[in-house]
Amino acid sequence: MSRLFSRSREPDARQVEAARAAALPLSGGDDEFDDLLRRIGNARFVLLGEASHGTHEFYEARARITLRLIAERGFSAVAIEGDWPDAYRVNRYVRGLGQDGDAAAALEGFQRFPTWMWRNTAVVEFVERLRDWNHGRPNAARTGFYGLDLYSLNASMSAVLDFLDREAPDVAARARERYACFEPFGGDSQAYGLMTGLGSTPSCEEGVIRTLLDLQQHRARTPADPADPEAQFDAERNAALVRDAERYYRTMYLSEVSSWNERDTHMASTLWALDRHLSRPGRPARIVVWAHNSHLGDARFTEMGQARGELNLGQLVRERVPEDCYLVGFTTHDGAVTAASEWDAVAEHKRVNPSRGDSIEGVMHATGHRRCLLPLRDKPRLSAQFEHPLLQRAIGVIYRPDTERQSHYFHAQVARQFDALIHIDRTSAVVPLLADEAWTSGRAAPAPEASETYPEGL
Repeated sequence: MSRLFSRSREPDARQVEAARAAALPLSGGDDEFDDLLRRIGNARFVLLGEASHGTHEFYEARARITLRLIAERGFSAVAIEGDWPDAYRVNRYVRGLGQDGDAAAALEGFQRFPTWMWRNTAVVEFVERLRDWNHGRPNAARTGFYGLDLYSLNASMSAVLDFLDREAPDVAARARERYACFEPFGGDSQAYGLMTGLGSTPSCEEGVIRTLLDLQQHRARTPADPADPEAQFDAERNAALVRDAERYYRTMYLSEVSSWNERDTHMASTLWALDRHLSRPGRPARIVVWAHNSHLGDARFTEMGQARGELNLGQLVRERVPEDCYLVGFTTHDGAVTAASEWDAVAEHKRVNPSRGDSIEGVMHATGHRRCLLPLRDKPRLSAQFEHPLLQRAIGVIYRPDTERQSHYFHAQVARQFDALIHIDRTSAVVPLLADEAWTSGRAAPAPEASETYPEGL
């Protein structure tokens, strides 16, 4: 249910003035992120967020920052909020391997909703530029592309079996027998989670753990294939994903917080595995992470952490390497976004409501800066103005503007949540590679003027 309220109260004048004074305008030129890179310094883990999964400018800015980190700071990997097998296909493409003829083809593995999250024109351009950067470089000097998420239970099982069929048929036979535990559920991971979570059927936990151990033992006695040196690592990460996904689906019906924590803990363990895999003596790995603000802003300083006991990747990274990471959030005031109206629905080109005045987006809009960097780390006077929680908007793959306050805003201490914010006042929708009529018709529709009242959830 929703009702109409008058427009949100005006932003706090002291917060607006503090943000205006501290913000650094971004020109849009080649040098616009110079100050950000200076502040990042020698951090090995740079986490670049987004306030939605469908905003073109967020993808574009992350790509530009990332390419500079690769070229100027020697970053060796990009890790995304995407499934491991789908991202690994892209990894092979940017390293000059595999059969895909271009970036769009390499991204075709991303078949699961929401396809536009990674199959869009901005990601295509970035992937092609990453492949161009790697071309002609020694394998050890190439930058990879990897996935951190855990929704690919069935695809990851298939990848493990494919590897073992080639490399260790005897181990493959045991793994196939263990993975057969999932067959009664017909590939429906949520049905598996429901039945095992309720105790209606035995779990597959022991079998997936044993398969991972078999793969690790195989690595210990088998040298890497020089033609495909990451093949064993890919198989192990898929097996680890199967283990973690099995646990995730078992917990998701028992506790919402637990399943969220399982997911972000898996993301962190995958990041640490990448770090170990890519680091060399005297040359530790440097990794850029692309994910939503809700995963990358330190959860200890948000409503999700303080009220619901949820942790996230940003928190786990900060706890482990506090001096070796840099967390960047993104915000916007209004514009358009690619999002669905409900889960597994078509992509739509949606107008984004103007931000509430009592939100960080509203404060940044009131500064008058249309594109700026707000440094937050080591800014005690600025932090003091944002000590108390402020609303922050989060648009995921679903956007419901008619219940926006209830559906998309939460409280956060932004100066502690991130090390810096990038604010782009008006943004546009990311362009899907598979834009259908629902998306293109929305794009063609003129944007209405902002109303003096707008729907707000109770």
